Amino acid sequence: MDSVCSNVIAREGIQTVAVENHCNFSRNSDLCICVVTWNMNGQVSYEDLVELIGSNRKFDLLIVGLQEVPRNNIARLLKRAVAETHDLFAKAIMQSLQLFVFGPRNSEPLVKELKVDKYSVGGFGGLIGRKKGAVAIRVNYKGITMVFISCHLSAHARNVEERNSECRHILHSLFSKNQNPYAEPAHITVWLGDLNYRIQGLNTHPVRNIIHKDLQKLLTSKDQLLQEAERGQIFNGYCEGSLTFKPTYKYNIGSSDYDTSYKVRVPSWTDRILFKIDDPDKINAALHSYESIDDIYSSDHKPVKAHLCLTVNKHSSITSR
Repeated sequence: MDSVCSNVIAREGIQTVAVENHCNFSRNSDLCICVVTWNMNGQVSYEDLVELIGSNRKFDLLIVGLQEVPRNNIARLLKRAVAETHDLFAKAIMQSLQLFVFGPRNSEPLVKELKVDKYSVGGFGGLIGRKKGAVAIRVNYKGITMVFISCHLSAHARNVEERNSECRHILHSLFSKNQNPYAEPAHITVWLGDLNYRIQGLNTHPVRNIIHKDLQKLLTSKDQLLQEAERGQIFNGYCEGSLTFKPTYKYNIGSSDYDTSYKVRVPSWTDRILFKIDDPDKINAALHSYESIDDIYSSDHKPVKAHLCLTVNKHSSITSR
């Protein structure tokens, strides 16, 4: 296999993955993962968290990355929301930047490794603790080693190089070989969060007109994240689903209308989920969904969710059961 991802559209930089809509949970895959990222804008309700996770629990692991989390016990609310099907395996918390890994109830004996790390960027995070940086969890479950990185990078369209630098520092710092020079690389790394890359070179009204016509896919050539990856600056070898959903920022709180403040920000795909397979001869990854959750209105961001399934190649030395 020439690519680290199956069903990719060949290009330099981040490879765009075609979504396979149907997932035969536990039949054709060794491990199915639901990944969710959401910038909460300092607001929370239990009902929103239930909507965030959804009622379809046909996955093994649930990964929830949150940014701008209010000073509530979010872990308690999340555990309550998934109590019938999943238990909390691990959490990584750095003020308003939080990451949770849930697994099937009573399956903790399948966890063979569990580590947490964090990397801070900038100051103390302001009034509601808008902390920038990344938190990460490394876990081996069913013999598959995974690293999940939830980040919140610097804001504003002009700060592209700053975001690039933060990505590189986060990647080099988390679970550094300096801590364990004999550590094996993870079989898969998943980045999620408010990466804050914007639509570049277009004014807000043309962008909104394109979105209104449901032609947002035309905007991907102007996406800073894809541009910087294509330049070789960041995320070499990573994959992402097609950006068919509407840009997830910035909305008027309480609605699905884009920003009508005096700033009238250009709508952008700030919230993303990327993944990278270390050795495609060992593991294959299939993406079964990549979408925004538009029925949550309490934040100026819409959450993003992905469903990713892993299959261990038969001749691999990995033991997934």
